[in-house]
Amino acid sequence: MKLYMKPGACSLAPHIALREAGLAFDLVKVDLATKKTEDGGDFLAVNPKGQVPTLAFDDGDVLTENAVILQYIADQAPQAGLLPEGGSAARYRVLEWLNFIATELHKGFSPLFRPTTPDAYKATVKETLAAKLAVLDRRLAGVPFLAGDRFTVADVYAFVVVCWAKPMGIELSPWPNLAAYMGRLAERPAFQAARAAEGLA
Repeated sequence: MKLYMKPGACSLAPHIALREAGLAFDLVKVDLATKKTEDGGDFLAVNPKGQVPTLAFDDGDVLTENAVILQYIADQAPQAGLLPEGGSAARYRVLEWLNFIATELHKGFSPLFRPTTPDAYKATVKETLAAKLAVLDRRLAGVPFLAGDRFTVADVYAFVVVCWAKPMGIELSPWPNLAAYMGRLAERPAFQAARAAEGLA
């Protein structure tokens, strides 16, 4: 497998998940501005959406969309326990969190990365994000992970997106459960290895 990624972007989530799962993979860096891979290849020929993450297979097939890629990775290594078994209520709860992170948090940050977003609108975006971060904080009261006592791919995705808060001027101090959670996850070897490989450590 090849993971097409940009250091520090949302593609860090499947990068961490691949390491947590113990799966073999290669990293391919992408310049999202030029849509070129690090070896000069045309990224749009791999993924016409032009977005990371993209997971490519030896047969030429590709998989896109973070929440889907994370589920795929978890299912390739069931022994890693990154998702509860198919059909279980516990699995659907994790998928619920994955979708919340993708649609409410991940996309919620997008306007803050655009230099053309007016400052007044950025303030509104931060207020909205604060409400979403508060949801995570309440969930993490008294439990170590979003699924309770079980670490899953939802935690991987949450970690990567919440890491964007501080650079965007959002401190986590109002949400002590979330802040402590981020500290715990940052200690995991797979998180540290992925961040180091992307030059983020």
